[in-house]
Amino acid sequence: MRLIDIIKTANHNLFQNKIRTFLTILAIFIGSFTIVLNTAINTGVNSFIDKQIESIGGDGFVEVFPAAMYEQINSAMQSGTAATEYNSDTGAAASSRITDSDLAKLKAVQGVKDLKIFHVLSPEWITSDQTKQQYNVSLEYLPTENFNVDLSAGRMPDNNSDQKEILLTEDYLEPLGFATAEDAIGRTVTIGFKQTALCYTKPSDCISTVKATITGVQAPGILAMSGELHINYALDDAIYTKSMEGVPAETAAQSNIIAVGNVNPDQLSQIRDDFEKLGFSILTIDDTVGMIRTFLNVVLIVFTIFGAIALLAASIGIINTLFMSVQERTREIGLMKALGMGSGKIFLLFSLEAALLGFWGSVFGIAVSVVAGIIGNGVAHSTFLADFPTFSLAEFTPLNVIIITLTIMLVAFVSGTLPALKAARKNPIDALRYE
Repeated sequence: MRLIDIIKTANHNLFQNKIRTFLTILAIFIGSFTIVLNTAINTGVNSFIDKQIESIGGDGFVEVFPAAMYEQINSAMQSGTAATEYNSDTGAAASSRITDSDLAKLKAVQGVKDLKIFHVLSPEWITSDQTKQQYNVSLEYLPTENFNVDLSAGRMPDNNSDQKEILLTEDYLEPLGFATAEDAIGRTVTIGFKQTALCYTKPSDCISTVKATITGVQAPGILAMSGELHINYALDDAIYTKSMEGVPAETAAQSNIIAVGNVNPDQLSQIRDDFEKLGFSILTIDDTVGMIRTFLNVVLIVFTIFGAIALLAASIGIINTLFMSVQERTREIGLMKALGMGSGKIFLLFSLEAALLGFWGSVFGIAVSVVAGIIGNGVAHSTFLADFPTFSLAEFTPLNVIIITLTIMLVAFVSGTLPALKAARKNPIDALRYE
């Protein structure tokens, strides 16, 4: 009997008992559906992250903070760990800020292009001449020279300019009275913030203001998700300097805990080592995204484990189905052996029946998961992913589908080996006598 004939016979034999075969395939379907859909979501999420990181650039962008501060944060995040002895050299009371001397040393490291203190600004509101309303706002200085930010209109703020410049997001256009993104370019906004020292003596009258020119409007994207409006360093420095007016220099310097800037990406590894020798740690975009990616992967792996458990249960079903099939077809096995069919081909016949159970279960699981993925993508794009039309929540790739199908068929094949061995070892005479 040729291999193709054995495959046809195995497929035909499966459906002699339709209900039992259907229930076994259904168990495999549940496992394959779970695994395929989770793999597709994993692929879709990681693909979107990769595209966004590639599109925004940021190669060489670094955040620098004291190693002592990192140790404190890391210790706080590791709940349930054993108590560790306090070290005055690395504790929070040690060097947990970046001094002017530290900044000079960091800037002197080979490969560092630019480095500035990151000021944590707390503005009260933003408004414009086009409206009487004031709106909550969050501002952030970003060294944007190597970032590819999607713009609806205009340009990025110039960090080398003495002019105070700001980049709006589309969410602020209508509230601030601008009809379109183009209409906002060149207009002025007013930002209100508290003067820290003055608020101690005149808490009801300590708001100071600064005006800034709108240079561009940011389109929806991964950078816009943070909610901050990006400003140039001139505006950042103006707000920080005015808000800290009257505050003792030593006290004001306590907030200098992070520096941001650009370095040569080809020298990043060496720069990281040099910074660590100076007592500072580096965080890059890849580091941040890597943590997010790891978290998402862990969540999806947990769901994939549920699919694997379903497949394990299906494997037990395959063994049961084939054992019953061998028992019911004992005389048929004896007849096949009497007609000259060898034990090897009989083993192959029953093993292929198991593999075909895996094949049909995975095919149905893939088909339903693809339909669910298409529907899910459509619903997501019309609701919570409306601002990200290029984000496919579930992304199916032929390679992943083929690998999952072959893996499930292999699991099913292995599950069917024991019943297949039992069939292959049957004595033809005893099998023919079986009632």
